[in-house]
Amino acid sequence: MSRIVFHIDVNSAFLSWSALERLEQNPDSVDLRTVPSAVAGDVASRHGVVTAASIPAKRFGVHSGQPVSCARSACPGLVLVSANFTYYRRRSAAFLEILHRHSPAVEQFSIDEAFLDMSERFRDRRQEEAAIRACAAAIQTEIRETLGFTVNVGISENKLLAKMASDFEKPDKIHTLWPEELPEKLYPLPIRALFGVGGRSAEKLLRFGIHTIGEAAATPCDVLQRILGPSAGEAVYYSARGLSRSEVRRERPRAKSHSVEQTTAVDIDRANMRCELPPLLRELAEELSSRLKKANVRAETLAIIAKTTSFQRHTRQQRLDFPSNEAADLERCASQLFLALLEGEDGLFSKREALRLVGIGAARLEDPQYQQLSLFSLPSPSEVREAKQRAAAEAAETEKREAAEAAQAEKRRKLSEMQAAISARYGDKALLRGGALLSAERNEIPNAKAKAKQQGAEIKEP
Repeated sequence: MSRIVFHIDVNSAFLSWSALERLEQNPDSVDLRTVPSAVAGDVASRHGVVTAASIPAKRFGVHSGQPVSCARSACPGLVLVSANFTYYRRRSAAFLEILHRHSPAVEQFSIDEAFLDMSERFRDRRQEEAAIRACAAAIQTEIRETLGFTVNVGISENKLLAKMASDFEKPDKIHTLWPEELPEKLYPLPIRALFGVGGRSAEKLLRFGIHTIGEAAATPCDVLQRILGPSAGEAVYYSARGLSRSEVRRERPRAKSHSVEQTTAVDIDRANMRCELPPLLRELAEELSSRLKKANVRAETLAIIAKTTSFQRHTRQQRLDFPSNEAADLERCASQLFLALLEGEDGLFSKREALRLVGIGAARLEDPQYQQLSLFSLPSPSEVREAKQRAAAEAAETEKREAAEAAQAEKRRKLSEMQAAISARYGDKALLRGGALLSAERNEIPNAKAKAKQQGAEIKEP
């Protein structure tokens, strides 16, 4: 059955939410969405990276992932604000709450986008297309009027095409991308625009003369596999044709790992490491610990991420002594790994490298319900003694109760054997229960009185 899927994407989410936060704090402040502005990890540092930009800023060439220094060069009047992920999560939760009112099947794809399966509400998209678009517009209006920001809505029969549609013209737009619309709307787009195609894959395809999504759609699968490899080639083959079997999941699958990163305010080198690195690792460990506890998991392996001033990325990982989600355990392991990476044999500092980004991650996540005990989780000697005493008392009580039950059973067995022996020698009526004798006596007395009365009456007759 053909499905109807919405992809809802918040327009410039971090920038929009930062603008709302500033307006809540000061209603007279300038709306960041109306001026050249950007959200950066650390606005005071030349190493900060732009995470979101306003539409006016994008006109100057400012974009996500761009170093702050480059963004300022492109737009000297750029207004920079720091990210506030606590506030962003609250806005995201309110956004999802509205979506759940429109569909029972909502899959959060990221903090600012989600898929909705609308198939239960609309059966025939060709006959109900006007109603489908009206529903999308109603969702847009409710989010805009209730929460104060805008969204794009992409509509199609699967998640892939719905997401591609939502990336068309922005902001506050509704776009469809049905199978019959692929030649007009999808195929002319550059191959880099195809969801799932990264920069390296795009470069390989370009070298073989595949410049657009339509050209990839016209390329045989085995050719794409020879260019990109078996798995990636097959994925591009189906994606370029708009084919996807992925369904909207009502619950987001549990993450296999968690990580947090932060661009440093200053370059971290041998001279300032003892001062700059420990507080940064403590902050990252607390954030990672909070995420793990919220997901109710513990990490078996901890990894560190380091990006140097030469933009080289380095990672190291180590298995924890025991699974943990405590900040102190994560921080201790991360500190050891960074010490080895930076100052160990052939360390980064010996190569005159410095750090511009630091991160830590947790992998091999374990449900606490199945966690193995560590040496430090074992009970103390006094707890062991108390447990043994309780077990001994319970065993003695059980033994006493079982002995009493066994004695009663033996008594009943012997009585039964005695009754059987007497009945065999003197007959079945040789032994009667006391209750039976009393019952017989009560019946004989009235019978005797009646018989005597009858005999007296016979004597009196002439």
